[in-house]
Amino acid sequence: MLVNKWTRGILLLFALLFLCTGAFPQEAWARVGGGGSRGGGGGSLGSRGSRTGASPTPYTAPRPTQPSQPSPDLSPAPRPATPSPTAPVSSFWRSFAGGMFGGFAGGLLFHSLFGGSLGGFGGGGVGLLDILLLVGIGYLLYRYLKKRGEEAPATVGAYQSSTVGAPAYQAPYPPVYDQPQAPAWERDLEQGLANIRQFDPSFDEARFQDAAMDLFFKVQGAWANRDMSTVRELLTDEMFRILQDDLEQMKAEKKINRLENIAVRAVDLTEAWQEAGADFLTARIYANLLDYQVDETTDQVLEGSKTDPVKFEEYWTFTRPVGNNPWRLSAIQQAPA
Repeated sequence: MLVNKWTRGILLLFALLFLCTGAFPQEAWARVGGGGSRGGGGGSLGSRGSRTGASPTPYTAPRPTQPSQPSPDLSPAPRPATPSPTAPVSSFWRSFAGGMFGGFAGGLLFHSLFGGSLGGFGGGGVGLLDILLLVGIGYLLYRYLKKRGEEAPATVGAYQSSTVGAPAYQAPYPPVYDQPQAPAWERDLEQGLANIRQFDPSFDEARFQDAAMDLFFKVQGAWANRDMSTVRELLTDEMFRILQDDLEQMKAEKKINRLENIAVRAVDLTEAWQEAGADFLTARIYANLLDYQVDETTDQVLEGSKTDPVKFEEYWTFTRPVGNNPWRLSAIQQAPA
């Protein structure tokens, strides 16, 4: 009884696996480079020179640009206002009062010694000497105030000049961070592009990306029409032979690969190098389309879907003789798993 239960369980599991893998439509992979009926396997074909056996360098999104650090403010920080050094008011009035008191005391003493007859009026009035003393005191007071007025600006200037030798205030610099080094694949790409420009100064990366997109559409159109001769000049001899053989095999099986609503989302360069007198460039093509196969006789859908688009990522390698020469498609590889 236990063996029968295990047997039924295993049979049920196999039935579910069959339904999941066979009963539901899978991605057709019949487009150019998809590898659906290709004998080479793995969805990759063509030659990439010395890198043929290696997986394509996977595309990595550009690093986000770091926000620039604000430039340091080197202007001196505002200093608190320093009041001008002036003599205290109380000391001035003490000096003034002392001078007046000393003057009157001296006048009284002089008057008591010599009497009030010199220039006095009526004996007890203000004498000539008293007037002279008052004039002298007033003159001394005038000279004193004038001298104080001249010394005050000089003192302030001396105080300000004492700060000239002090180091000016500088705002602290922001910390310096080491810029992250570019990844190895990006450095290799830049070096390869520099080598290509050395022999072809007119090479432009953006223009090449546009040309690669146009070639992609032309090759897909020729594949859907089952006639690769229309793009013969855009393919290397090896690629033309491989794609034409695949088309002949599909014709023999009475299958037609329909490719509709093709939309390329991005074309990004990932590899560039030179070898044996030839330039090589690999571009990652990210696109989506309707990809399905129909029976040539009944037009019945055999694989894929007429309504559900397929999104895919492929790496197309182009080559040419070194210099300003036309590019040709030499390999197609699927994105690394």
